[in-house]
Amino acid sequence: MRRLFPVTDQTPARSQDGADREWSLDELADAYAYPALAADGHWLRANMVSTLDGAAQHDGRSQPISGETDMRIFGTLRALADVVVVGAETVRQEGYRPARAREAFAARREAAGQGPAPAVAVVTASMDLDFSLPLFTSPLVPTLVVTGAAAPSDRVAQARAAGAEVVVAGEGAAVDAARAVRELADRGLRRQLTEGGPRLLGQFVAADVLDELCLTISPTLTAGGAQRIAGGPSVTVPHRLAPACVLEEAGFLFTSYRRI
Repeated sequence: MRRLFPVTDQTPARSQDGADREWSLDELADAYAYPALAADGHWLRANMVSTLDGAAQHDGRSQPISGETDMRIFGTLRALADVVVVGAETVRQEGYRPARAREAFAARREAAGQGPAPAVAVVTASMDLDFSLPLFTSPLVPTLVVTGAAAPSDRVAQARAAGAEVVVAGEGAAVDAARAVRELADRGLRRQLTEGGPRLLGQFVAADVLDELCLTISPTLTAGGAQRIAGGPSVTVPHRLAPACVLEEAGFLFTSYRRI
């Protein structure tokens, strides 16, 4: 892996003879470390993958356009987060399971005052979820379901019966994206990571609460009508981000852009 755009004094990961090599998990964790947060602060980053022609999925899933190093970074970003925020449609399509504890990050998480694994927070207005799945019945950390005050009461009861914590973040059935971020932060989940899907990311963008985008650019072309990484209504004025880091491995670009 090569660092193409350094923003710190950190030395690019190279072997003694100067050849590129695989970065360790510690090096990846250092490169993607969350910024220092104020006592009442929070940071929402997104992690997405896109083809060269802008597709966020192929045949409805992101896995076909991903790669080995992308999955290592995916795991690293999860290991740094307090909570992984994901839309219900993505849970259904990608077969989400509970986040797991990883020995490689145990000391780092303990030093940061974090539990053994991040919680997963599922954002849903309809509550159309299968609460018999391991995501709800056997997570290491209780799963949260983020919904609106007018969500179907029977489904809310089922979620709680399955062991999930229900978080109300909207006055109607829909979830207010900015309120969802605040509600999670108020529960101590301040280092936030969203993995989409595109509809949820679009809501965070529209609410102007996204602090960082980690975008993998896959060296592939798919054509077709696949979604972009963010969907929904457009913003009035495009949001400008600043590049923080660009890494390269096997033709994939691993980029990070932060709020200016």
